[in-house]
Amino acid sequence: MSNGTDEQGRDESPEERADRQWQELVQEIRVAQTGVQILFGFLLTVAFAPVFAGLPQTEKAIYVVTVVLGSLATGALIGPVAFHRFVSGRRIKPEAVTWAARLTSAGLVLLLATSTSALLLVLRVATGNALATWLVGGVFTWYVLCWFVLPVWARIRYTAKR
Repeated sequence: MSNGTDEQGRDESPEERADRQWQELVQEIRVAQTGVQILFGFLLTVAFAPVFAGLPQTEKAIYVVTVVLGSLATGALIGPVAFHRFVSGRRIKPEAVTWAARLTSAGLVLLLATSTSALLLVLRVATGNALATWLVGGVFTWYVLCWFVLPVWARIRYTAKR
């Protein structure tokens, strides 16, 4: 039985809302988590490639930063699973959803940084010139538009009318 209507016009209890939000969040995490895990896995192998030793110090520093960012992104995007496991059955699903959403948002920001940093490394090695910085700046802008600006714009535009 439902006992209320949320801001989206759904007739669901707080528990039903938390269950729905958790399922939606898990689907979102699956997409981001797969991407970051594949990227992170590839990054971990780079240091063992014969050409790595010959890279200039700047590229090695970018690599280290990229691996750390990838590790942090992986932790943030897997964090909701561990969080849920520890609090499951404690009747705090709404709170678990809130914390999992925060971890996921942090993971997306870290994934943005990881992807941008990895692209910078690859393009610096591939082009060896300032073109890499401009290309990365363009891709970074695209990511920010797709991942943050467009959703925030839609949220403001379509929820302000209600």
